[in-house]
Amino acid sequence: MPLTFWSPKGGSGTSVFAAACALTLARDRAGGARLVDLAGDQPAILGLPADPEPGLSAWLATGPEAPTDALDRLAVEVSPSLDLLAAGRREPDAPAPAAEAGAALAAALATGARPAVVDAGRARDPASQALIEVAGGGVVVVHPCYLALRRAVASPLLARCRGVILVEEPGRALTGRDVHDVLRLPVLARVPMRAATARAVDAGVLAARLPSELARAAGLALRALGAVPAGHGEAA
Repeated sequence: MPLTFWSPKGGSGTSVFAAACALTLARDRAGGARLVDLAGDQPAILGLPADPEPGLSAWLATGPEAPTDALDRLAVEVSPSLDLLAAGRREPDAPAPAAEAGAALAAALATGARPAVVDAGRARDPASQALIEVAGGGVVVVHPCYLALRRAVASPLLARCRGVILVEEPGRALTGRDVHDVLRLPVLARVPMRAATARAVDAGVLAARLPSELARAAGLALRALGAVPAGHGEAA
């Protein structure tokens, strides 16, 4: 099943961490990996010159009868070992993709040739929420702040989560233990906020120059989730 990352609050670093996990998985798994973008930011994060069109939004709008082989045609190459299913442009007045389409996407990704990492963003639409449920639970990405934890606790998706990615910020009063105690989920990895990560994203070079601390946190999360064997790639 795909590994799905989401956050109850924008600006939590979900998309950057999902990209780091996909890049790390593509490096460590024979056959590569696929990054699935439900939030819409991955082309910019990965330094692609333009948003691919058409994209995943069009596939989801077709509904659960959309052909699964069309996903391969929509994918664009980021590197020989990583491809991207970008969200593409969604019409402003288009209805939110249905839950049935999200469930169909989860099933298609589960049988795909490459393991998938999904950036579900804030998981606000029925398709994203259904994908998290069908995929056996997501991973919630949060800062150690009261607002993020309050929104996470209020989300029904939290009951389906397998763990937490904690994006650490200097000066926060809450600790990793506090996050664990409030959410009642294991902290799979801690991601330190570093200027090197922001520079890599701003310059569009994250895919080529993944900062070591971000790669290390992604590796820890992938091992905790069973996506790569324990101990595999720990020297990276």
